[in-house]
Amino acid sequence: MSLVRTFKVDQLPVRVYANQPAMAAAAAAEVRDFLASLIQQQGQARVILASAASQEQFLAALVALPGVDWSRITLFHMDEYLGITAEHPASFRKFLRERVESRVKPHCFHYIQGEAPEPLKEIDRYTALLQAMPIDLCCLGIGENGHIAFNDPPVADFADPRPMKLVQLDERCRRQQVGEGAFPSLEAVPHYAYTLTVPTLCAARKMVCIVPERRKAEAVRLALQGPLSTACPASILRRQQHAVLYLDADSAAELPPEFPNA
Repeated sequence: MSLVRTFKVDQLPVRVYANQPAMAAAAAAEVRDFLASLIQQQGQARVILASAASQEQFLAALVALPGVDWSRITLFHMDEYLGITAEHPASFRKFLRERVESRVKPHCFHYIQGEAPEPLKEIDRYTALLQAMPIDLCCLGIGENGHIAFNDPPVADFADPRPMKLVQLDERCRRQQVGEGAFPSLEAVPHYAYTLTVPTLCAARKMVCIVPERRKAEAVRLALQGPLSTACPASILRRQQHAVLYLDADSAAELPPEFPNA
């Protein structure tokens, strides 16, 4: 599958592929095999999915693969803008409903209700769903500012006591949403969003992080070569031996050829 190189940074295995289609196909195959094995072992699975342009090829490859009984899988997503409806063009519910739920018909897809009239009650409701049983798999990406979910550097907390919270999005994160075409201007991007916290994401039995594209190269470099710090929230992945990071040649472009053995 055009695997270019593999290495480990602290506890995190990293796999670099020649291009995004190869990376997406390899990540999808690993997720498919994990889910099929898990369902055979325990009869069901609970999965958190990310919603972002960087996840599109991976999700398309995953739902096209045979061998997964999606009727035994309960799905969650990791973030949603405050105040927008499920039909808003930028809604993460809409993104995942169209790309996943409508295609594979999971047992259930629990969505964060962005327009809920009482946000704190919505956090309580969704937290209860998340905590009903352990999460088996978290498929995530890394933002241009190093965020995972909407845990931007100013609000990320590696020891956050809350499973889910309401956060203010930093400007670089909001600019990314404009750059990806989700909103027509910076002014149109909501200032607040719901997010699962870093400990909630990392508590999954397995983590698969899919990070393509040149615009993510700086964040990848900081996550793997910089200090382990909330200044780059994705750096926490280096402590997760149950995680694997998938890169393409573009997202790995700022890593020196000899890394991590320099």
